[in-house]
Amino acid sequence: MSPQHTIREWVRLFYYLGQNFASMAGVVLTTSSAFTMIGFWILESLQRGPVHPYIGILIFLILPGLFILGLLLIPLGIWLRQSSLRKRQALPLTYPAVDFAIPAARRAFLLVSGATLLNAVIVSMASYRGVEYMDTTQFCGQTCHTVMIPEFTAYQNSPHSNVSCVACHIGPGAGWFVRSKLSGVRQVFAVTFHTYSRPIPAPVKYLRPARETCEQCHWPQRFTGDKFLVKTKYKDDEKNTALKTVLLMKIGGRTWQGVAGIHGRHLDAGSRIRYTSIDEQRQVIPVVFYTDDAGKNVEYVSSDAKATPQQLAAGETRTMDCVDCHNRPTHAFEMPDAALDKRMSEGLVSPELPFIKKKGMELLKAEYPDRDEARRRIITELNEFYRASYPQIYRARRTVVQQSAEQVAAIYERNIFPDMKLSWGTHPNNLGHNDFPGCFRCHDGSHTSADGKTIDNDCSACHALLAMEEENPKVLTDLGLK
Repeated sequence: MSPQHTIREWVRLFYYLGQNFASMAGVVLTTSSAFTMIGFWILESLQRGPVHPYIGILIFLILPGLFILGLLLIPLGIWLRQSSLRKRQALPLTYPAVDFAIPAARRAFLLVSGATLLNAVIVSMASYRGVEYMDTTQFCGQTCHTVMIPEFTAYQNSPHSNVSCVACHIGPGAGWFVRSKLSGVRQVFAVTFHTYSRPIPAPVKYLRPARETCEQCHWPQRFTGDKFLVKTKYKDDEKNTALKTVLLMKIGGRTWQGVAGIHGRHLDAGSRIRYTSIDEQRQVIPVVFYTDDAGKNVEYVSSDAKATPQQLAAGETRTMDCVDCHNRPTHAFEMPDAALDKRMSEGLVSPELPFIKKKGMELLKAEYPDRDEARRRIITELNEFYRASYPQIYRARRTVVQQSAEQVAAIYERNIFPDMKLSWGTHPNNLGHNDFPGCFRCHDGSHTSADGKTIDNDCSACHALLAMEEENPKVLTDLGLK
């Protein structure tokens, strides 16, 4: 059978069986959604900045879905009509001929052929644009508004705010892309039926290894040396007395002599540290496995975080990487004391206002029914405090009082989300050891090996403390930084 004859037979079949309601509806649906999509794509290309997340769902997900539904209705209608005719024994042995000598038939064939090719192009573009849209920060952070608003708010205030979500949560390669989309289907059902957790748990068990994501930009083995830090803390007295802590963080890395410092010892390319945790947030670590410089494997067992054999067997044993300390590199939530100190050191909350630290902390730690009420009461009560207690300051610096009150309220709005049951300290941050155990999960003096060696918990192992909460540290004067 020649190709021309085969094509002619297929044209006859589709022409005869395609005259049904479902196929005609599919043609109309496909055509209308195609024109609508193309129109929206043109408008979107002319618009500056990202589209609204809900408009994006319409443009890149719903309309392509309707377009594909229309395409599927066409062969479905043909199959249904064929089945119906076969049951009634009305299916012809040969289908009516289509005479291409007739200009109308020829034009119809060319139109259908062209539309088929165009539909293939549109499907390809729609699929690409849909996947591209689902990888945008707007889709990840703003589509499921109530669910993701805490994490999106933290993301917007993070050092990675210009890095797309998929760069860290998916990374390169098809395998993790497919895995993330399958996980996304589960999340869609969770949001639809309100079965999601409150708060959203940190996905520590499901993150891709840091060497395949974080280290695409960061290089922990690079020798960084020491990092000079000055931290300012304010007392809750009337003058908001500033106390400064000065330290050198021994970041380290790899030198020609070997590894040194925090990164060198913990993130050496030899993967020398493994540990077992027995809780979901990796805060309880009863056992640490370490390969020393001589290649000997040493097991350190905690005398405080005791675990049964059943707990150890059910626990998670993993090789240490970046996220074991930097577990909130982007979605970091602040603690009230540190957050207020930071705003005061930046001048956003004026340290010249009497008792601003004490009063601000009282209002941040108070209980409120919702975020709107929290903002209203924080601003109102701070203004009322200065109006009643320091009327001269209030009259002379009312703008400063108002700005400071709004910034204190912004700290609350940045970190507290009652609807998602997220409050101060909900998510532990392992970087450091001031507010959470952090470093002391292992460096607590209780992890000991069989030969009596203990994991070092000496402060000088990680940093050199040059001044500790001093009003006028001499080291800053000597360095000309005072």
